[in-house]
Amino acid sequence: MNPVASITATGSWFPDPVITNAELCAVLNEWVRAENERNAEAIAAGDVEPLRESSPEFIEKASGITQRHVWTREGILDPERMYPVIPERPDDEMSIQCEMALNAARPALEAAGRSGEEVDMIVLAGSNLQRMYPAVSMELQQALGASGFAMDMTVGCSSATFPVQLAVDTIAAGHATCALLVNPELMCPQIEYRDRDSHFIFGDGASAMVIEPVGRAQGEDTWDVLGTKLWSQFSSNIRNNRGFVNRSAPDQANARDKLFTQQGRRVFKDIVPLVPQFVSTHLDELGLKTEDLDRLWLHQANINMDQLIAKRLLGRPPTEEEMPTVLHKYANTASAGSILAFHDHRDGLDVGSMGIICSFGAGYSIGNVVIRRRS
Repeated sequence: MNPVASITATGSWFPDPVITNAELCAVLNEWVRAENERNAEAIAAGDVEPLRESSPEFIEKASGITQRHVWTREGILDPERMYPVIPERPDDEMSIQCEMALNAARPALEAAGRSGEEVDMIVLAGSNLQRMYPAVSMELQQALGASGFAMDMTVGCSSATFPVQLAVDTIAAGHATCALLVNPELMCPQIEYRDRDSHFIFGDGASAMVIEPVGRAQGEDTWDVLGTKLWSQFSSNIRNNRGFVNRSAPDQANARDKLFTQQGRRVFKDIVPLVPQFVSTHLDELGLKTEDLDRLWLHQANINMDQLIAKRLLGRPPTEEEMPTVLHKYANTASAGSILAFHDHRDGLDVGSMGIICSFGAGYSIGNVVIRRRS
C-alpha cells in the first residue's frame, strides 16, 4: 500500500444549547396526554390506539443517548409547537450551515497549520442541505478566502466518508493540494418531536477534516489513508420527502413524510449484517485483517447497532477503547458522527496504529476509510 493522501487535522463545533432526555420526554408526554384526552371517546371505543408516553431510561437503553446539542431550544420544548424557532436569514447574511461549517473548519485548519487561502478544494456534505443553490460550500469558500473549487454533497449519513474518497482521488490526480471536508448537520428542524420512536435520535453539530498529499503535513497528528470503499443500494427505509416540488401538492406539503422517517426495525435488520461484511471485504482487498485494527470509529447511529456490528466484525464484543462512542453527549449527528468520534477518540494510539472510519445510512449507503497513524 502506497498512500497518496493523509488526514492532517480535524475540527468540531456544537451550538451551546443542550436538551436532555428528561426534557424531551416531559414535553412529549404532556402532548401525548393531551392527545389521548382529546381522543378519549375513540380510544374507549377501540377505534384509535392510545399514544404511549416515553422515559429517559427507555431512550438511553434504546440508543445510548442522554442529551443532544441543538441550534435553539426555543419552540422544541413548547407542547403547543414542538419544532424549533429559527428565523430565516436575509441573503446577505451567512447561512446557518455555512456558519456551522466555518466554526468547525477554523480549528481544523489551525491544527493542520494551514490558512483558508491554502484550501483549494471544499466538499460540504450532509444528510440535508439548507438550500440547493448557490452551493453552501461556495459560501464557505468565500468566507475562508479559499481558492480552487467547492461543491455540496448529500449521501445521508454516509456523507462522512464519500467525500473522503473524492478528496483522495482528486489529490491523487493532482487537481488539489489541500482539501477541506465539512459536515454541518442542522438536524433539529428535520425531526418530528411528536414521534416517540424518533424524537430523541438526532443532535446538531459540525465536523471538519483536512486532507493533503502524503508528506505535506505540518501538524503533529497525521493519518495516512490506506484505502477507501463506497457502496450504495436504493431503499426507502430511511427517507425525507421534503423538496421544492412539495408546494405543487399543498395538501401534503407538511405531511409526516416531509421530515425524517425510518422503518427502524428493518434498518437494523438490514444494516447490521451488511456493514461488517462490507468492511471485511475491504480489508481483504487491502491485505489486512480485523486483527490489524486498533480502533473502530463507526457512524454514531445507535449504540446497540454499533456494538453488534463491531461484534460481528471482530468476532467478540468490542471494548470501549476499541469502539469509542460520542452518542451519549452528542446524540446522532448524522454524517458528522463518525468524524466526531475520530476527532474525540484518537489519542493514545501509537505511530503505525490502524483503524477505520465507517459511515452508513440512508440510501442504503456505506463508506469505509482505512487509516494508519503516521505521526
